Amino acid sequence: MRTSTFSLTSLPLFLLFFFFFFTLKAITAKNLIPETCKKCAQDDPNLSYKFCVTSLQAAPKSSSADVRQLGIISMNLIRHNMTSTRQHIKHLLKNKKLEKFLRAYLEVCLELYSDAIPDIKQALRSYKAKQYRDANVRVTAVYDAPVTCEDGFHEREGLVSPLTKRNNDAVQLSAVALSIIDMLGSLGFKLI
Repeated sequence: MRTSTFSLTSLPLFLLFFFFFFTLKAITAKNLIPETCKKCAQDDPNLSYKFCVTSLQAAPKSSSADVRQLGIISMNLIRHNMTSTRQHIKHLLKNKKLEKFLRAYLEVCLELYSDAIPDIKQALRSYKAKQYRDANVRVTAVYDAPVTCEDGFHEREGLVSPLTKRNNDAVQLSAVALSIIDMLGSLGFKLI
């Protein structure tokens, strides 16, 4: 029985190509998050590179995502943060012994976060539909909610925000999403 020389010699070459291709793809996917976050942090000096990398890497499916998918992941992280913070504010407001100014600012924050949740949902729909301009506008509105919330607590001397970390996280996540939307625009995707 005669065995084809071509198949015996091409098998190791095929296996080498197969291994190289998937190793390269894994390396590229593995490096995509740090490279994307590096670009995001360069574009926005208020964005923490470490926060960006840690947040995106913690998300399921991020290790195999492309830049566009990282945008979706970042908006899902914002939505989760907004929803969780809104629930946290509701929990804080159940305390009957809250100082009246603290209660007032928490109520403002509750309204801001409640209004931001539909915005991030619409931003995600727009982003998926490649309507990047609308996604940008919506994420910018979401970005403003935690900033306005946190600023309110600083208006009254001695008042400490119980939401500082959550507000900062929302701002950082929004900055990541905005940077990715802008990156897609600079890659030739239209901000329609």
